[in-house]
Amino acid sequence: MLKAPLTLAVVGVGKLGELHAKLLSELVRERNDARFVGVFDINSARADEIARRFSVQSFSTLDDVARAARAAFLSTTTSSHYEIAKFLLSKGVHLFIEKPITTTVREADELIALEKNHGVKLQVGHIERFNPALRSIDGLLGTPMFIAAERLSGFSKRATDVSVVLDLMIHDIDLILSLVRSPVTHVAASGMSVFSNELDIANARLEFENGAVATVTASRISRTKVRKMRLFCADPNSYASLDLTTGKAEVFRLVEKPSGRKKSLKEKATEKVLELFGDIEDALNGKTIEYLSPDSPKVNALKLEQDSFLDAVLYDKPIRVSSLDGRRALDTAVRITTAIQR
Repeated sequence: MLKAPLTLAVVGVGKLGELHAKLLSELVRERNDARFVGVFDINSARADEIARRFSVQSFSTLDDVARAARAAFLSTTTSSHYEIAKFLLSKGVHLFIEKPITTTVREADELIALEKNHGVKLQVGHIERFNPALRSIDGLLGTPMFIAAERLSGFSKRATDVSVVLDLMIHDIDLILSLVRSPVTHVAASGMSVFSNELDIANARLEFENGAVATVTASRISRTKVRKMRLFCADPNSYASLDLTTGKAEVFRLVEKPSGRKKSLKEKATEKVLELFGDIEDALNGKTIEYLSPDSPKVNALKLEQDSFLDAVLYDKPIRVSSLDGRRALDTAVRITTAIQR
């Protein structure tokens, strides 16, 4: 366990790295056990600009980062993750690495080995794990048996070093794996390149050992931004619709119909909602559907990620998205890409 203050750096200060720096400067003011000391980027002018903005040091080399910081947030392009992470981990620096962990499973395995051998913490930035919509349905659903996820975005040259599977779809892959918690037994997928040399649109069907199925669609050639997920669950039978952009969720659960009393205002309101599904009431066999619109906590998911990483490093708390989680998501993404190539 480290003693405070924990010294922190941001490596890679493009658009996402700048946001990491902004939130980190806020976070260290809110807690007294960490200190934001500097940034590094291969574009030294950009590093100097961000350093001035947040009153920290601009590091000239990764060696300087390793000497000054006990933990770092890595937000460079995916293709550079492996080499930079390998260097910092080998220097004993705790590392938060943006998703995906690397571009190949072999590279991920090497980083996991370095994490273990050097006794450091490695967290992967699968930010949707901290999404308020997902947090609001915790404990309300049964076992997910069918999941449909859709993620659409405009084209960005920032991420064209990897396919849409590693750029966008991997968010939903990680969420699905964390919800189903069963090995993937079969992958079928299709996709194509449109504006880049990598896949720009992809669709996949995942089948799991426990019988669950998930369909995932990702596109970076959309005029509108969409991040939605629907879950159909058993034990109890339940359904949830999540809007990961707004952080809102709706839950429907099959329950015993109350008898011998007047319906509450909430139950009457639920009936109005159910009318949108058609003649569903006639098929419920004496049961009814409970409708919930749980309150979503108003949080900044990226800041929560940072906070959880600091707690893991400083106080040995469980890592919310471990290197093994990152590897599993990457392995499934690679299987999807291979299926498309076939």
